[in-house]
Amino acid sequence: MRSRSRFPLVRRLAAAAMLVAAGAASAAGDPPNAIKDPHYGDTLFHFFQDRYFTSITTLMTSQHFDRVSHHADEAEVLRGGMLLSYGLHREAGQIFAQLIEKGAKPAVRDRAWFYLAKIRYQRGFLAEAEEAIARVENNLPPELDDERGLLKAQLLMARQDYAGAAAVLDGMKARTGAGLYARYNLGVALIKNGDFAGGSKLLDELGQMPLASDEHRTLRDKANVALGFAALVDNRPEAARQHLERVRLEGLHSNKALLGFGWAADALKQPKLALVPWMELQQRDLSDSAVLEARIAVPYAYAELGAFGQSLERYNEAIAVFEREAVSLDESIAAIRAGKLVEGLIERNPGDEMGWFWTIRELPEMPHAGHLSQVLAEHEFQEAFKNYRDLRFLSKNLQNWQDNLGVFGDMLENRRKAYADRLPKVLDAAKASENGLDALQKRRDTLAAELERAEADADGAAFADAKQRELMERIDSVQATLKQLGDDAEFAPARHRARLAAGAMTWQLAQDHPGRVWKARKGLARIDTELAEAKRHDAALAQAQKDEPVRFDQFGNRIGDLGKRIGVLIPHVAALGKEQQQAVQDIAVAALSRQKERLAVYMTQARFAVAQLYDRANLARNPDHATPQ
Repeated sequence: MRSRSRFPLVRRLAAAAMLVAAGAASAAGDPPNAIKDPHYGDTLFHFFQDRYFTSITTLMTSQHFDRVSHHADEAEVLRGGMLLSYGLHREAGQIFAQLIEKGAKPAVRDRAWFYLAKIRYQRGFLAEAEEAIARVENNLPPELDDERGLLKAQLLMARQDYAGAAAVLDGMKARTGAGLYARYNLGVALIKNGDFAGGSKLLDELGQMPLASDEHRTLRDKANVALGFAALVDNRPEAARQHLERVRLEGLHSNKALLGFGWAADALKQPKLALVPWMELQQRDLSDSAVLEARIAVPYAYAELGAFGQSLERYNEAIAVFEREAVSLDESIAAIRAGKLVEGLIERNPGDEMGWFWTIRELPEMPHAGHLSQVLAEHEFQEAFKNYRDLRFLSKNLQNWQDNLGVFGDMLENRRKAYADRLPKVLDAAKASENGLDALQKRRDTLAAELERAEADADGAAFADAKQRELMERIDSVQATLKQLGDDAEFAPARHRARLAAGAMTWQLAQDHPGRVWKARKGLARIDTELAEAKRHDAALAQAQKDEPVRFDQFGNRIGDLGKRIGVLIPHVAALGKEQQQAVQDIAVAALSRQKERLAVYMTQARFAVAQLYDRANLARNPDHATPQ
């Protein structure tokens, strides 16, 4: 069953995470998709730039430092999706299980289990996929619910429970989204379960539907090809022709349909009609086994028509083509074993990061590029090559980190040296500061004592400002002069005015006394705060003298430990890379070797047919030499 979505699965998980965020924002009255934590926004930026490795490492770092607390659930869904994109389904499964245990929202939970099941199925872990799909409840959106039903049926068919698959699919065939795929898979399930008539009826209905999209037309072609060859096996060539006539001339299944249509015509004793599709087919790419078969089917049809000369010529042409193709395959196999295919794919398809959804966009230069189509089309090759590419990325990443550790080591040594150079100066300044702090502390204590005394005695003069002190001195001077003049009546008014000025000053000082006491205490508290801060700085400096050398040693040990780990990992990853490259090349060679085997079979058949034609010709010239029957 083909996936109906054209979006990478990890992107759809991101969309799920964004929907979770939108729901949470809506509940809180915030705008949909509002990003409350900038570090989560940074993760999404890298993610939508297809930089998945940077995105997941950034996210995991932010989670470690609790920087994405407002997006906890959607961040976990996104992390699980990216782990799935690297095939780490067990780790992703643990994340999804934890989301369920902590009471994640049903929409989050069901999406998580559905995507986990889908990835497990694609990776071939069928039992684990069934376990995951069984955990999905009824909280998926309609399009994902359709896919869930199709996936469940596919899993049942994988363990040959065709009746169970048919039961699941029967309830889906009327749906608009998944109905076509459900019909096709249901037809196949019914046929494999023994209900040939019911399965054929469903496939026939699908084979006659007018469909708009290319994807659905391809599914219709597939249904018609399946019906056509089933009819051929059942010796119903006329029915086979009707089914195969519906298949498009240009499509994924056109070659097989042309081949089957020719054999249907041959079964109806119409070799001339069989030549029409076979002549068209033999002009196509030889990498398709149907084209190879057409190469010997054409001369066979000529022989059936009695055109033995043309048949012999066509057989010899086919043998020559097969021999040239065999040589070409040997050249392609040699180029693959020399590493040209893998190295060329890497060179033509560079990428900054690893990723399970990376695709091949440009083909390398090879002796016979046509042979690459059958190799690259294989899922096994695609997966193996992606693993090789990821190993190359990891190797490069480890090498970069090894270089960075050297830089970090130099930075650490520079900081050690700078610390050693600055420490004496800082200690001298600290010693001077310590002496100054003691003097300041004594001065503060003296001021505090004077404040207590002035407050207790209600001595307003103690808080007089400069202007008031000047006035007080002038009043005292005037009173002293008047006292020296005695009790002369002439100066009585002056003495009276002096008494009034002194009383006014006393009254003013009394009025200002409470406010000035409050300001004095406030200033004293500020002095206490600043003194305490200065003492904390001194204490921190003293502690830093103990801690910094330890921190330097810890960083040095960490750099050393990481250097050792990377030193072990680099050759290990390099060895795995060589093994994986060899595995990729072996897969490609095996695909071309199978093509060579098919060529050998068809070549043998062609040579045997040539020998029969020569025997027929000899028999016609010398009828007396016929072998007795």
